Amino acid sequence: MNSRVVSPKIVLIIGILAVSMASIFIRFAQEEAPSLSIAAYRMFVSGLVIAPFALVNKRDELANLSRNEILLALLSGLMLAIHFHTWITSLEYTSVASSVVLVTTSPLWLTLMARFFLDEKIPRLALIGLVVALLGGVIVALSDSCQRIGLLPVCPPLSEFLGGTAFLGNALALAGAISGAGYFLIGRRLRPNLSLLSYIFLVYSFAGLILVALALVSGAQLFGFAPITYVWLILLALVPQVLGHSSFNYALGVLPAVYISLPLLGEPLTSSLLAAIILGEAPSALKVLGGALILGGILLGSLPSNRNTATSV
Repeated sequence: MNSRVVSPKIVLIIGILAVSMASIFIRFAQEEAPSLSIAAYRMFVSGLVIAPFALVNKRDELANLSRNEILLALLSGLMLAIHFHTWITSLEYTSVASSVVLVTTSPLWLTLMARFFLDEKIPRLALIGLVVALLGGVIVALSDSCQRIGLLPVCPPLSEFLGGTAFLGNALALAGAISGAGYFLIGRRLRPNLSLLSYIFLVYSFAGLILVALALVSGAQLFGFAPITYVWLILLALVPQVLGHSSFNYALGVLPAVYISLPLLGEPLTSSLLAAIILGEAPSALKVLGGALILGGILLGSLPSNRNTATSV
């Protein structure tokens, strides 16, 4: 194993456990705080926590950043801001299981993006995996809008289905998956040239500033919450973001992006289990089937890349 890699498997396991708590903290915070404000707090507080360490220990590296590196970090921060804004908002309209399963399809979108931006070939199984995952997404969407009478599902008219809150929530989660893939793709290009501390400071800070600006422009409430709401907001920043996402960003420096995306398959399972225990959101049999197809599709789409890069890793 490369001596530069500090137990990457353990790092990724810690990261997955940390990010799985995000949907629980968000649900509690949404009882009072707007979704855009929650996203802004998550990223802005994360940037503030990391800032002293980065500015003291990585001052020279930050001062010598090229224009291209700064622009890439800004673009990565924008993708991360879009990711969290859309995904956190999706939890207002759909279940934790549906939202987290759909947002975790980012490895498939990452594979497609890598083909066009990094000139990487798309394995045949990746295309099959995409079809399987899309089928699972359709089933998840139907499970949120349709009711089962006997053995057959009964669904509303198409106009009501497309205008339903569950459909909106699922669409927002999917938008979060696509923007999250863009974030990982840019990170894979930028992260090897920067230390972990410099990279997460730049990206988290840019994302936080973008989200705070959006909150101010839109008039979203940023202050005046109950103390317990601030507790959920701070926990959201410290546990899933500083600990969880920083673990993934550490691994981005030494492992291919698609390889890192594979452990994310554990997030929907852990988050859904926590939601069932803490929030009482037990997924239906149809939703479990759709989620299994999505995760199976992601696994099919990601494994070939792992085998091709095993030697270099």
